[in-house]
Amino acid sequence: METPANDPTPTPAQRALDVLAENTEDAAALDALANSDVLIPVPDDAGDADANPTAVALPVLEQPGGEPVVPVFTSEVEMAGLLPFVSRYRLVPLGALAAQWPADDLSLTIDGSSEHRLTLTSEGVRTLLARQ
Repeated sequence: METPANDPTPTPAQRALDVLAENTEDAAALDALANSDVLIPVPDDAGDADANPTAVALPVLEQPGGEPVVPVFTSEVEMAGLLPFVSRYRLVPLGALAAQWPADDLSLTIDGSSEHRLTLTSEGVRTLLARQ
């Protein structure tokens, strides 16, 4: 999907992240976040020929200290803030992604370069966001 013009209006996921920045246990905000769609970056050099439309390849980055993290974003603007070189993405329901999250030590970062970013451990992803 190409990046169209961006709307500055906060998405429901961004509003939920703002609430969670103040209260990490806000159930309504967690529900809103789990029911939101997120953008998963697709590297520009990834091929489309063999792509399975039901499978999602998770991009993994290393955090300082070497811990693996999957970055996802609530908007194109947020994605461009951290990964300006990526112009394609897949739109995926966060709760569905969380319900299939791997059992290893892979963390999830939502809007990693913003002031309302949220990083969850693998267990946190499955327990807090898999609310389907």
